[in-house]
Amino acid sequence: MSNNTIAVVYHSGFGHTKVLADAVADGAKEASSDVRLISVDEVDERWDDLAQAKAIIFGSPTYMGSVSAEFKGFMDKSSKVWAEQGWKDKLAAGFTNSASFSGDKLNTLVQMSVFAAQHGMAWLGLGLMPGNNSSNGSPDDLNRIGSYLGAMAQSNADQGSEVVPPQSDKDTAKALGKRIADFTARIQ
Repeated sequence: MSNNTIAVVYHSGFGHTKVLADAVADGAKEASSDVRLISVDEVDERWDDLAQAKAIIFGSPTYMGSVSAEFKGFMDKSSKVWAEQGWKDKLAAGFTNSASFSGDKLNTLVQMSVFAAQHGMAWLGLGLMPGNNSSNGSPDDLNRIGSYLGAMAQSNADQGSEVVPPQSDKDTAKALGKRIADFTARIQ
């Protein structure tokens, strides 16, 4: 692995969060990072990738106001890493998606940031001003949902991942990946 490796570990129930994970990875790759895309379904075979990464970006859909059960399972499985402080001082960030515009996505990002803090990681927020919050704004703006803690996306429940999330949300996720990659390169 290169010295600027970023892991994107995610769960995607219906494909929408996977679309965001791909966008995050693309942003990090554009900033010359080596990216490891890891579904929580395969994490048992990928703990070494997480150990070697300088940054870990967490992604989960928001179900019932928090991370999915599958993502929570990954969090619980990381307790051995926590006991050894194996991720201490790595950068961390997160992204989420839900069908509702709010969908209590902030709670999911808070849950991820507390998880990162428990691991001794340094959380990095989105770093974008909110979009679509004035008469001159547009749903096509970056950060159209107005998050600071991480990237948020909204996908209509009756549309598949080939249609939603919208491009502005994918571009916001891509910006998050690039931001983390840029910060990771600075701390070589």
